[in-house]
Amino acid sequence: MDIGIVGSAIGLFAVTNIDDLLILALFFARGAGQRGTTRAIAVGQYLGFLGILVAAVAAASGASLLPESVLPYLGLLPLFLGLRSAVQTWRDRHEPDDAQTDGGTVPSSLELAAVTFANGGDNIGVYVPVFANAGLSGTTVYMAVFLVLVAVWVAAGCFFATRPSVAAALSRWGHILLPVVLIAVGVLILVEGGAFGV
Repeated sequence: MDIGIVGSAIGLFAVTNIDDLLILALFFARGAGQRGTTRAIAVGQYLGFLGILVAAVAAASGASLLPESVLPYLGLLPLFLGLRSAVQTWRDRHEPDDAQTDGGTVPSSLELAAVTFANGGDNIGVYVPVFANAGLSGTTVYMAVFLVLVAVWVAAGCFFATRPSVAAALSRWGHILLPVVLIAVGVLILVEGGAFGV
């Protein structure tokens, strides 16, 4: 195994997935105190990231699963989920604060997978040329390192969400922050990709 490729893979993963740490922490805060939260988040993160890897490998092999023109419209997924979450927050606005800060609901693995995949459009764009130039053995190393680092990212998201000061802020404001972040991610993907002629 080439140490240079491992180091490159670690750096590439960190740079392209730093935004996922906030999203993971918000999902952990949403499911705080609920059984199955960690498993649901880990499964969702792996499903979404596997989707990113499959699309990147397919595109690097010349058989793109998603045309490049479709990638910007993936921003509709987090936008929709953020709007849905915002509507729910608005409906619950008259609930006492302690009702909102208690443990929430276990996040859906599919919901997190959709957000991860949609947020990974830029990852696909970065990974395709790297995989195309790395060859089969190099791509295998990149993918293996990435899949190990997904677990590290999930653990880091959980760690940040459970730090007393961060946990207090997330439990107090997470129900507002999650829809804002998801909407912002969705809009950013749409705008940066030029969806709808924007």
